[in-house]
Amino acid sequence: MLAAFIEKQGDPQVFQIGEQPTPVPADGEVLVRIAASAVNPIDTYIRSGAIPLPIEFPYIPGCDLAGTVEAVGPGTTRFQVGDRVWGSNQSLFGRQGTLAEYAAVHEDWLYATPAKMTDEQAAAGALTGITAHLGLFLHGQLQQDEIVFINGGTGGVGSMVVQFAKAYGARVITTAGSPEKRELAKSLGADLVLDYRSDSLDEEIQAYCESNGGIDLWWETQRQPTLPRTIGMMKKRGRIILMAGRDAEPQFPLGQFYVNDLRLLGFAMFNATPEEQLACAIDMNQWFENGQWKPLIGQTLTLQEAQKAHEIQEANTLGGASSLVGKIIVTT
Repeated sequence: MLAAFIEKQGDPQVFQIGEQPTPVPADGEVLVRIAASAVNPIDTYIRSGAIPLPIEFPYIPGCDLAGTVEAVGPGTTRFQVGDRVWGSNQSLFGRQGTLAEYAAVHEDWLYATPAKMTDEQAAAGALTGITAHLGLFLHGQLQQDEIVFINGGTGGVGSMVVQFAKAYGARVITTAGSPEKRELAKSLGADLVLDYRSDSLDEEIQAYCESNGGIDLWWETQRQPTLPRTIGMMKKRGRIILMAGRDAEPQFPLGQFYVNDLRLLGFAMFNATPEEQLACAIDMNQWFENGQWKPLIGQTLTLQEAQKAHEIQEANTLGGASSLVGKIIVTT
């Protein structure tokens, strides 16, 4: 099979495009003919070595995939040849990734693709959607009519948080940096969209939340969170979700935090069990069929352009380029 792989960790130039053995599905696995995969920041961290995970070379990066079941291994019960599937959690814990024509994937990490969902949409919504669902519901315990604040409502995860919170019946405040992005955030369902550069940003947020007593659930996407600011805007018993800022060491106003019964929750979607992620996928599929969310696709590239895909992702994740709205999709 054709694959984008690396023989060593480093910058995007370490990518090679060439033939690799087509995997054979083991017990409980299916062989997926990959139509589309998505690029995530975690993929670039593993490729570069920024995250010290044990990997075996040659290594194929990529967590997300969508495609069609080509073959099934022994013991497989959930899928048959010809089924359309999507999933995430590949390229981790000894598993090879998805920047290839085929992947052998345990059926626990796969979900049926809705008939009206394209493979590109399925791949674009995989990791980001599961992440958003886990944070809102498993960890954040979101309730209907609560107020959710999300920094950056048009980003990969942010756009999913906006749509899933609205699908569940919450009220959503978000920010964006340009008029075009603010209009996009409104189209995704956000109730209040603000310019994060505004000098009156905090006052506008507090005015909207005054009758509620503050923000119920704050979803932080910034790599350097300002917790004193956040904690000061929370409702009693509010929850703060952290899912970024690997090297951050922010100030923490302990008194204001504990006297208001606040909770600070950190999580990584890769820690969730197959059962927990399946619960996310079931809701995601149903909400998609109901027309309650859509993934944002920013750019579509070919497998031969894997290096370019990682360069674009790094420029936006680490370089502050702000040139990407939505996911980078790689098609085979």
